[in-house]
Amino acid sequence: MKKLFAGLFLTASFAMASAQSISFDKTTYDYGTVKTGADGHRMFTVKNTGDKPLIISRVQASCGCTTPEWSQDPIMPGKTAQIKVGYNTTIVGPFTKIIEVYSNDPENSRSVITIKGTVDGNAAVEAVAVAAPAAELSAKAAPAQAKKNVKKAAK
Repeated sequence: MKKLFAGLFLTASFAMASAQSISFDKTTYDYGTVKTGADGHRMFTVKNTGDKPLIISRVQASCGCTTPEWSQDPIMPGKTAQIKVGYNTTIVGPFTKIIEVYSNDPENSRSVITIKGTVDGNAAVEAVAVAAPAAELSAKAAPAQAKKNVKKAAK
């Protein structure tokens, strides 16, 4: 009887060992501080560390400001794939967003990856502040130039 249970246990453990398994190169991507309107796309690498094809069925962001893209193709054992995550960098301030990754991994059917960082609104403000004085100078110079053109036309 003990041998029967031991045999069943070994068979079950081999069956569990021969499955697809998801792993990530990193589970958090820190953008650091980025400028307003900067490229908000980052890549996560997914690896199938099991011995059966891994299928990512769904990738869902926590809000509409984050957009994930991934391939529906199976990831073969030992191979990798990319999940591209985009964040809307026109939203100024600090952010932390989670992205849920659903797969056919029997132990981790739902995995979570995170993006975080800060969008610096001063970068856009500085550009406007620099451009504003130049525009003001052009506006002040325009009437003077118009007077010169009138005098030339009168001659």
